[in-house]
Amino acid sequence: MQELTRLYEADAVDFTALRNFAALRGQLRVSFTPRCNIACWFCHNEGDVPPPLTKMDRSRQPRERAMDPDGYLKLITALMDAGLKRVYFTGGEPLTSPMARPVLEGLPEQGPDASYTLITNGTRVRTHRAWLSRTRLDKVKVSLHYFSDESLRAIASTRISIDTVLDGIEAAREIFPQVELNTLLQRENIHEVGRILDWALERRLPVQFIELVSTDFNESRASSAVSAEAILTYLRTLTTDEHVEVAGVGQGRRVFRIDGIEIDVIHRNLGRHHVGQCGACPMRAQCVEGFWALRVDHNGGVQPCLLRDDLRLNVNEFLTDPERLAAAVAGHVTSFTEGTL
Repeated sequence: MQELTRLYEADAVDFTALRNFAALRGQLRVSFTPRCNIACWFCHNEGDVPPPLTKMDRSRQPRERAMDPDGYLKLITALMDAGLKRVYFTGGEPLTSPMARPVLEGLPEQGPDASYTLITNGTRVRTHRAWLSRTRLDKVKVSLHYFSDESLRAIASTRISIDTVLDGIEAAREIFPQVELNTLLQRENIHEVGRILDWALERRLPVQFIELVSTDFNESRASSAVSAEAILTYLRTLTTDEHVEVAGVGQGRRVFRIDGIEIDVIHRNLGRHHVGQCGACPMRAQCVEGFWALRVDHNGGVQPCLLRDDLRLNVNEFLTDPERLAAAVAGHVTSFTEGTL
C-alpha cells in the first residue's frame, strides 16, 4: 500500500512546466561548493554568501554542506530522466570541492541531446587534468575577467598569476573538444577586453561578453558596471555576420561570427523569460534575467530564482527516492510558473 501511495503521488504531479522549461533550453546548475580560491567582487555564488563577503566579515558564512556525491548523482540522474538535459557544474570554484571528482567521474550516460559543462576559473584545471579527461564532460567554460596580474588582483583579490589562469585554459584545450570563455564587462577590465578577444580568436575559442547582473552582493560597486555598447561597436568593425537569439529562456544574446568563431554579447536590452511567480515579485524591477536556471546548492536546496532565497525547495528528504524527488521538483516548478509558491 505504501508503494502504491508513493507511485500515485508521483503520477499526480504535472511535469508539463518542468518539461517546457527543459524544451526552452533551461539549465540545471549544480553547485559543488560556495568556497573559492579567489574572491571576485561581483560573485553571486549561485545565491549563497559569496567569498568576498566572508573574507570581509567572518560572521557571514555560506550554508553548511548536506549533499554527498551519491546524493548529487541521484539528483542529477532523476532530473535528467524527468527531462532536463543541460547540466552545468559551478561553485564557488567547483574544482576546490572534494565532491567534484566522484560526481564528475560518476555522471550517468545520456543521449545525444544532453550535455555536461564545467564552469571554472581555470586555476585548478592543470592539477586535475588526469581524472578530468576520464569524465563525460562535454565542455569547459572558463571565466576570464582579467588579462594581467594587476586586473586579476583588482577584480579577484588574489595573488595568483594570470599565467596560471591562461595555462588552465590551455590545459582544458588539451582535454576537451569544447572550451569557451566568458568575460564580465566592468571598469576594472575594460582596457583589456580587446586583448582578451584577440587572444581568444588566435586560439579559436568562443567568448561570451556579459553585462553585470545586479544583486544585493555587488550593489556597493554597481558603478563598476559598464555597457556592452563599446564591444558591440568594435565587433561590428570585425564582421558583418551578426544576429540576435531570443529563443528559449534567459536573456537574449547578440551573436557575431568572426572567421567561424562565435562571439556573443549578453545585455539587458534583449529580453528575458518571466513566469507566473515573477508577476508580483518585489525584485522584478531589478531582475534582468528571468527564469532560466534551476540552481542546486551543496545544502540540498533547489531554487528557480537567483534573487529569491525564499523560493528554495529543500530536497534532502527525497534523495533516496528518485521518483518522489523528480515529482517534488516538478511540482515546485509548476507552482513557480503559476505564481502560487
